[in-house]
Amino acid sequence: MQTVRTITFPDRELLAKLQPLPAGIEAAVWDLKSEPEGVDLPGIDGVILPYIDASAVLGSLAEAPNLKFVQTQSTGFDGVPEAAGPAAAVSSASGVHAAATAELAIGLIIAKLRGIDEAVRNQQTGTWKPQRRSSLADRRVLLVGVGGIGHEIARRLEPFEVEITRVGSSARDDSEGYIHASTELEALAATHDILVAVTPLNQHTHQLVNAAVLAALPDGALVVNVGRGPVVDTAALTAEVVAGRLHCALDVVDPEPLPADHPLWASPNALITPHIGGNASAFEPRIVKFLAAQLATLASGGRPANLVQEGRL
Repeated sequence: MQTVRTITFPDRELLAKLQPLPAGIEAAVWDLKSEPEGVDLPGIDGVILPYIDASAVLGSLAEAPNLKFVQTQSTGFDGVPEAAGPAAAVSSASGVHAAATAELAIGLIIAKLRGIDEAVRNQQTGTWKPQRRSSLADRRVLLVGVGGIGHEIARRLEPFEVEITRVGSSARDDSEGYIHASTELEALAATHDILVAVTPLNQHTHQLVNAAVLAALPDGALVVNVGRGPVVDTAALTAEVVAGRLHCALDVVDPEPLPADHPLWASPNALITPHIGGNASAFEPRIVKFLAAQLATLASGGRPANLVQEGRL
């Protein structure tokens, strides 16, 4: 691939954790909000994006005229190839967040099905209100997304004695069985109790879970989104949830964050976490290990992992 030698890190802490750098790699610090430290903009070959709020600083990538490589610290990469430009290779951190995000997905499902969110609200007022709730056992789960995180969610769901139907971009078989095409989503929704969205965001998945899919879900069904907010039509979901027909458990939303006066905040049928899926204790050691391997590959002139845009390789 193109020679990548001078790479910027979003902060000094991450740079320190990756010392010593492989021979041939030079480092600088650039948070993409101010001028880079230790290098001028034309001298930047590669950029490691910040983990938090990377989307807010993507426009700064255009200031590096000789950019050859961009590395995200997230599984999602929406907007990064466009901001980096067609000449730059782009890699995601796919796999780094899989375990933590899968954990949260299971937690959200159980919390909403068993009414733990309502119990927390009742605790604030000292209210004892036992009710019979839905168990996860025997539920029919429609898993939309079959990448690394989707695979880990499926693994964690299996011991709960559920029936899992997987949906990908196209119909096919893999080592785990059959994958339905996304064009079947509306028809499949009618026979499932839980829909979990964990697909990346692109032109094909934008509002993939639309009003028709939501309307097809049975009364009382649960919609979980731990992928990207715009994969689900927020307006359509809000209408169903506020009306009381559907429940939702969301770690990602559109827009993000939701405005303070958005009706989902006040709906008892909604459980919302602030995009914390991958932001857990497992993140730091795994991202450091992953970036160390990427830097070693770049130093040797090899092909980096998780390429989502080839650039001029």
